[in-house]
Formats: sequence, structure tokens, C-alpha cells
Amino acid sequence: MKKSFLKIKKKLDLICLGRLAVDLYGEQIGSRLEDMSSFAKYLGGSSANVAYGTARQGLKSSMLARVGDEHMGRFLKEELSKAGVDTSNIITDKDRLTALVILGIKDQETFPLIFYRDNCADMALTKEDIKEEYIASSKALAITGTHLSHKKTREAVLTALQMAKNHGLKRILDIDYRPVLWGLTNLGDGETRFIESEKVTADLQEVLHHFDLIVGTEEEFHIAGGSINTIKALHNIRQYSNAILVCKRGSLGCSVFENTIPENLDQGITIKGVKVEVLNVLGAGDAFMSGFLRGYLNGENLKKCCQYANACGALVVSRHGCAPAMPTLEEIDYYLSKEKEIIRPDLDDHLNHLHRVTSRERDWKELFLLAFDHRSQLVEMAIQANTSLKKIEQLKEHILKSFIESSEEPSIKNKSGVFIDQTYGQSALNEITGQGFWIARPIEQPGSRPLRIEHGNIGSQLVNWPIEQVVKCLVFYNPDDNNTLRIDQEDQVKEVYNACLKSGHEMLLELIVSDEEKSINPYVRSIQRIYNIGIKPDWWKIPPLSKSEWNAIDAIIDNRDPHCRGIVILGLGANKEKLFSGFKKASSSKYVKGFAVGRTIFSEPSKMWLENQIDDNTLIKKVKENYIEMIRLWNNRKNDNLLNNE
Repeated sequence: MKKSFLKIKKKLDLICLGRLAVDLYGEQIGSRLEDMSSFAKYLGGSSANVAYGTARQGLKSSMLARVGDEHMGRFLKEELSKAGVDTSNIITDKDRLTALVILGIKDQETFPLIFYRDNCADMALTKEDIKEEYIASSKALAITGTHLSHKKTREAVLTALQMAKNHGLKRILDIDYRPVLWGLTNLGDGETRFIESEKVTADLQEVLHHFDLIVGTEEEFHIAGGSINTIKALHNIRQYSNAILVCKRGSLGCSVFENTIPENLDQGITIKGVKVEVLNVLGAGDAFMSGFLRGYLNGENLKKCCQYANACGALVVSRHGCAPAMPTLEEIDYYLSKEKEIIRPDLDDHLNHLHRVTSRERDWKELFLLAFDHRSQLVEMAIQANTSLKKIEQLKEHILKSFIESSEEPSIKNKSGVFIDQTYGQSALNEITGQGFWIARPIEQPGSRPLRIEHGNIGSQLVNWPIEQVVKCLVFYNPDDNNTLRIDQEDQVKEVYNACLKSGHEMLLELIVSDEEKSINPYVRSIQRIYNIGIKPDWWKIPPLSKSEWNAIDAIIDNRDPHCRGIVILGLGANKEKLFSGFKKASSSKYVKGFAVGRTIFSEPSKMWLENQIDDNTLIKKVKENYIEMIRLWNNRKNDNLLNNE
């Protein structure tokens, strides 16, 4: 008996079926692909980009495809999941590798591109992979033209389209014409966007009647319509389909045709494009589709759909990459609310900041951070213990083991993190990276004032850092410092901040106010000053303050950067009683997320270990006990009972 799907809840807005690949973007803008020396790795493939982009625009999107059973396949699933895309129907193919694309940016219109798609996973999709219950759970199905180019994937597409029709889904076609993927150019020519082909035209026209919405560039409508005259091509398509036709026109915007095709494009519903400085046009179409579908699937009028689409496309062409350049819901809404004031969105600082902070992949509600990025203090300990500085590296490995053992506790899971330096803690850094913990890494020369960067230029350093590692910058700062010192320090912090904007790393700014007693509200004024000079750290790290100071800082952050990740309280080697008091005073602050304490936890056990008074296991046990105790104090911060109350 055939299963009934009539009562299936539409839990998804959109299913994207089509290309899912890894994009390797050359980082040397203006270079030939032959001369590229480094590449950035991004999620790619037109369907995957649309799934990603629509999820960022607030839709409940899902991806239907195959990936290889290897690192690149896992990367793609993880990237989609981070954006909120449902990946439950991405099939892991044991016999094929994930598709790759290698490309560069030569100039605004030139992008040398090579598709590595020979027997790749996403082109192995079959009709047996299409599950009717899954299709029925969505409001819409979007496919791309590439999957109509091969027999098996074409069968899969047609199967999905028929199921979609049976269950009342909107059916959407992105023509997505790539001549090389239809076998019309040599394998190395992925850049060519149009070659006339009667066969391709016939293959497309055979399926056009399935769709409610068809989107393409003028050239893509030329191939679907069988004419290089756009109006004639649209007329030809109308003979096969009653779909809404959306013609992308680059910087001119777009034109939409619901019914009869007029005599010229401008007589359609035409919305002008957004003026931006174009880095490269690649990826604009997927962003355009993402914005259009936001409006279309939410029942908004076609003019509004086009406004979303044009804005999304314009922002992506001004940025590097496709998927990571996709704007978020808040970003586009802000832009459209200020459209007349923002003449060049690609140059608007607030818009670019919104893109950075609203596309973060993970939200940390609470943090218990064990800081052992100390260098000078541990060197001093080792000298006093009359032992080799090489033991500091071993010490950090033992402290890390304490941390990992502690973090296995259910109440701590997904709330813990570390500060580790590369000078003595590189092996510990390597071990902890990639395990899902919050990780920060210092860049300052210990004790430097004015601030100086350890290990050379910060920009060149970050090229080699894992993206998950937060850049921790400690500055001994006072808003009442003399102008020469203050400006020198601020310039250094600006350089670090700008490097983080470029690299994509988050930044934590740790403030320790020098000569604090000589200034009035120095931390409040320091934070205000940092914002005034255009720096918006993702995180702050500051010592315990009074309730009134926390209230004032909350108000500043509310006003200047409500997307701030938060504040963690540093320990400065204070005893537990003092820290507990500080925790309690901070309990009303909505931005204080936790603590970042080091010496209070590890100092005494470390001294004893360096002096050979205790063995490795005892060190690990004592550090673990102290860390757990610090977490207990934090959890009891809103409790007025005694410090040692259990």
C-alpha cells in the first residue's frame, strides 16, 4: 500500500539539489592562476551556495547531494550545518571524491577556473537517492542546470520534480549554464560562460514546463531560449513554460516577467542594481538567488524580492569568495533601511561590521577559561626552581591534560576554553585545536608598554593560524597616558584589529590599566576610548570591577556594539576570595560571560612540580581540582552564602 504524505508538516522552506563542491580561491588578486601561490578554501557549488545564502537570510534550507567519504566532504557538511542548513540528506559516497574547483581573480570580469568533477560525488546522485517524504516536507525545491547534463542526475532531478509537483512545492530552476560541464569546452576552460548548443537548448526546453520560477543571466536565457537575442529567447521560453522569469542584468539590476514578454527588458518589473566596487562577479548569481528566494518563499511582492536579490548580489561581488561573502538577514535589512544614505555598501564600516558579527558560527553563552599563556612568569618560576626552561613546555602539556579531563564533566561541556601561547605551548596548542574548545593565543611581547607584537608582524603571523584561534592582545593602557604613549598603543591595537578583520580571526582585547588609582573610572573610559577610535573587539578581558562600573560598561557596549561576544574576567593572580567577590559584582552584567583565570589555578602546583616536590599525576590532579573549584565559585556568584558553602 502506498504511503500517504498528505499530512507531512512543511518543516523546510527550501531543498537545494545540485552542485556541492569545495572552492579553492587563489589569494593573489590580479595574478594568473599559474602564478597563484596560496588558496583560500570555501564551500562552493551553486546549489550549496544558495542553500547557505538562503539560510543566512533566515530560510529553513536543506541540501540534497552527495559528498566523498573524506576531509573535503566533511568540511562541506560542517560548513552548511554552521550556517543552519539541514544536511540530513547529504549522502556520503564511499566510492567517489568530493568535487573541487580551483579558481583565481584576475580582474573584475576575469576568473580563471578549473572544475575537478570527473566522476565526482555530487554528480553520482541517482533517482533512488530521492526520498518522497523528505521532498514532501519542504515548501520549495530548487535545482541547477548542471544536473540536467548527465543521464543519471537528470533522472534524479526529474524524479524530485515530479514528487515536488505531487506535494505542492514551488519548483525553481537556476539555469546555471557552464559550457564545460556540458562537455562543450576543453576541461581547463571553466571560465567561458556561453557557447551556443542546440543539444543543450533542447535538453533544457524539455524540462522547462516543470518550473514555477526560472532565474538566469541574459546569456543563460539565450541557451534556454535558443537565441542570442534576449527578448526572442524569453519569447521562446514562454512557449514551454508559464514560470515567472527573472533575468539578471549585472550592474543594471534585474527584470522580472510574470506573463507576456514585452518588447524590451525594461518593460518588465525592473529594479536597478546597487553601485559597488566590483572585486569579481563570481558568486553574484548565487547571492542574487538567495536574496530573491527570501522574498519569494515568504510571499513578498516581486519588487521586494528583487531588492533583496540585487542587494545580496552587490555585496558578494565586492568580497572574496562566494559562500562566506553571503550577507546575513540583519545585514541586508540594515542596508535596505539605509539604502539612500549608504551610497557605497562595500565601503560602509557598519555594514561590513554587521557582516562579520552576524555570520559568526558559534554562540558561547558561558565560558570557563583556563589561562596558561604565561611566558615571563613561568620563566621566572623555572629560574627560581633552578630548572631548565624546556620544562615549561612539559608543564603546559600537563596543565592541558588537567583541562581536558575537567572538561569531560557534563556541566562544563561546551563552556570551556584555554589561553595558550606558541612560545612554550605550541604542542599543547596543536593538540587542543580542532576539538571544539574556545581557544585564545597571545600576540603581545610580555610586559611591553608601549605594546609590541611578539614573533613579528601580526598580519604575516595570522596567515598560519587556525581560524578558530582567537587573537588575544594584552595592552597596559590608561586613557590618561601622555599623547605619545597613548597614540602609539592605540595604533598598535588598530593594526591588530585590522589584521583580524582581514584574516577572519576573532580578537580579544585584554586591558590592564596602569596607575589605575590615579584615574577616575579608567576601565570604563578606556573601553569608551577604544570604541571611539573605531575598534570593536569580539571579546574583552578585564579585571573584576564594581557593580556601577559594570553597569556603565554594559551601557557602552549596548550603544557601540551590541553584537560584542562578551567579557571574561581575568584573575591577575588574585586569591579565590577576591575573585569570588569580583564574580558576584559582575553577576548582573549581561556581557560578562565567564572568567579567564590562570595563576590562581596553576601557580602553586606548578612551582611544586618545577621544584620536583610533586610528580606529574599530582600536578594534573591539583590543577584540575583548582579549576573545578573556580567553576564552582563562578556558579555560586549569585549566591550570598559563604565562599566555601557547598
